[in-house]
Amino acid sequence: MKSRNLKTNIILSFFAVISILVVSVAILGYYIINRNVIQRAQRQIKNDLKVARWAYNTEIDRIRLAFNLVGPSNDLERLKGQIGLDYISVVDKNDLPAIKSEVVRAAFEGKALAATRIIGPEELKEMGRSLYEKSVIEIKPTAKARPTEIHILDSAMAVGYAKPLFDNAGHVRAVMYGGKIINRDAELVDKIRSFVFENQMYEGRPTGTVTIFLDDVRIATNVLDKNGERAIGTRVSATVYKKVVEEGRTFLDRAFVVTDWYLTAYEPIRNIEGKVIGILYVGILEKPFVDMRRNVFLVFFGIVVLASLLAVILGLVLAQGMARPLTRLLEAAGRFSKGDLSHRIGMFNSRVREIDVLAEAFNDMAAKIDEREKRLEALNKELEALNKSYLDLVGFVSHELKGILSSTIMNAYTVRDGFLGMVNFKQRKALDSIARNLDYLEATVKNFLNLSRLEKGELAVSKSEVLLKENIVDPSLEAFGRQATDKEMQVVNDTAAGLKVMADVDLLQIVVNNLIGNAVKYGQRGGILRVSAEIRNGTAHVEVYNDGKPLAQDEIDKLFRRFSRLKSEETRNVQGTGLGLFVSKEIIEKHGGWIWVEARPKGNAFVFEIK
Repeated sequence: MKSRNLKTNIILSFFAVISILVVSVAILGYYIINRNVIQRAQRQIKNDLKVARWAYNTEIDRIRLAFNLVGPSNDLERLKGQIGLDYISVVDKNDLPAIKSEVVRAAFEGKALAATRIIGPEELKEMGRSLYEKSVIEIKPTAKARPTEIHILDSAMAVGYAKPLFDNAGHVRAVMYGGKIINRDAELVDKIRSFVFENQMYEGRPTGTVTIFLDDVRIATNVLDKNGERAIGTRVSATVYKKVVEEGRTFLDRAFVVTDWYLTAYEPIRNIEGKVIGILYVGILEKPFVDMRRNVFLVFFGIVVLASLLAVILGLVLAQGMARPLTRLLEAAGRFSKGDLSHRIGMFNSRVREIDVLAEAFNDMAAKIDEREKRLEALNKELEALNKSYLDLVGFVSHELKGILSSTIMNAYTVRDGFLGMVNFKQRKALDSIARNLDYLEATVKNFLNLSRLEKGELAVSKSEVLLKENIVDPSLEAFGRQATDKEMQVVNDTAAGLKVMADVDLLQIVVNNLIGNAVKYGQRGGILRVSAEIRNGTAHVEVYNDGKPLAQDEIDKLFRRFSRLKSEETRNVQGTGLGLFVSKEIIEKHGGWIWVEARPKGNAFVFEIK
């Protein structure tokens, strides 16, 4: 990336901060404005639904009031025309078996009541052919509605009132009832819309719409279809039907109604038995709220942008004032980074106290670093000499001891095993102790020799084709076989013959020897020692497992470190240098592999992988 000068960086950084602030404030403002507008719209549509329900009930109350002002002696036909009813009648008890209206039947119990009810096709026909034909509605295919095989709606929804008439003894002798068919009643929904929305318009369109459904079919509405006609016969969506009709709950959401988005509310219409028989809907045009939200946000955003421009101008002035002295500081730092530790900044008056203090601190720091650098250089030379002497000594001693120990170990085992004459029990016990200590000393010398090679960078990897079982695992198990037998361990070799891997055979032998040696030393007496190997997706996976106490996580974290040994009851009497796993890890990583330990339920497994 191309670098920029200090002044540009200060300006860009300042601008970035302002931009983030502006975007954050804008997002927050948009969220708050959007939330408030939507909440307002939701509150309004809820209130509109309540008002629509009240207006709907008012229509029923109007019929009730008219019935209470007249008696059965009045001219019923004239009364029907005056209050706008579709049917009116008086029936006595003799007519009760033929009466289908649940409202009239309830009135014979002595209580006047008004309600919404469904009138079946047979009852409609009895009321008159013209009323039946007016009520029949062709059901139109509607997207997202429930599947249906019904194409004609020949039932009607009606609002009505039934008033009991009493004889001198106070018994119900007859019932006067009447009602109004809602099917195709544009006057009712338009009256409700006028009451709820006051016929408000927005950009030439009504702000609100009202619909009454019989089950899921629009029977009265001022929602217009694409042809500009009332959308009678269209159906409500399956989602709304499920919530309102089947579950009996109110539904509030936004919806696309024919040509525009509306915020909608649906509420169940129930009969006197409480059963949902239809839906009352109100919808309010969403665009006024969207425009209001946009206008408020534009004003808010304009204020934020103006404030940001003022902040940018202030930032430019500030950057100009800071750039000059800081440029000198940057130049001095550049010379200092290139090794000119003697360079110092001349004092200047920047009019910014912190920058002047920074210049003084820079000069003081430069002097101290210059002095410390000279001391460190001298100490490094001394340490390099000491480290070289240490590595040479470790390598020399380890190399010399290796040959001597090999001969001594061979002689010790020769005497112990009776090749130079019989030894008694006490002598053999002493020779066993000598042999164990010599084995430990030999392993220690090898580890220090490998450590020396690692520190000097002489541990080079020379890869060749290696047979895991034949060249590595079998020789290692043979080398530690006597020690495993002494601990009565069951040795299991699950390594398949012929498995090949590209590796340094000598270095890989060191790793496996370390892991098997540790398994023997730290494994449980009489337990299992298992070595397994397989090829997984071109990677050699080798595992050395032994029974014993599973390692805790804090113990696992200490492994594979130089001179790190675990301190516990099980390991207290076991000798070790803490170098074996460190050396093994370095060797495996030089092969491009990984090594780790897994605690198992009854023991531990050391695993490594190389490609």
